[in-house]
Amino acid sequence: MSPVEIRRATADDIPAIVAMLADDPLGAARETPDDLRPYHEAFERIAADPNQHLVVAVREGQPIGTLHLSVIPGLSRRGTVRSIIEAVRIHSDVRSEGLGTRLITWAVEESRTLGCQLVQLTSDVTRVDAHRFYERLGFEASHLGFKLSL
Repeated sequence: MSPVEIRRATADDIPAIVAMLADDPLGAARETPDDLRPYHEAFERIAADPNQHLVVAVREGQPIGTLHLSVIPGLSRRGTVRSIIEAVRIHSDVRSEGLGTRLITWAVEESRTLGCQLVQLTSDVTRVDAHRFYERLGFEASHLGFKLSL
């Protein structure tokens, strides 16, 4: 098996990232890979913010995984800096090869390097397999999340 590199995403990675985001029942309903303009605009905002880390896992020049790590300074918990892991996706051709574990491990270690004392993530309530995966990696379901679409 070829080695995998985890690196910052570039604008050239956007089509592959969007394809991974759209490649499941939830993503298919909310992502639009036919129009990449809003993704390019979002990428520019992400790339300009030093607290945002959009990464891809690349094998043989092809993105096969992605996640977005946000670092958030705060006052609560005595000024704890936390990170949030979002949009974790693995290309369907390489799922169950351990790449998800590698990406999450990278995100946790990067969070430590960046001075975070807490790592958070959310997972849709319907993603039961993902919940087991995160629990296996040491995350605990400690909160109930809420969203409000604007």
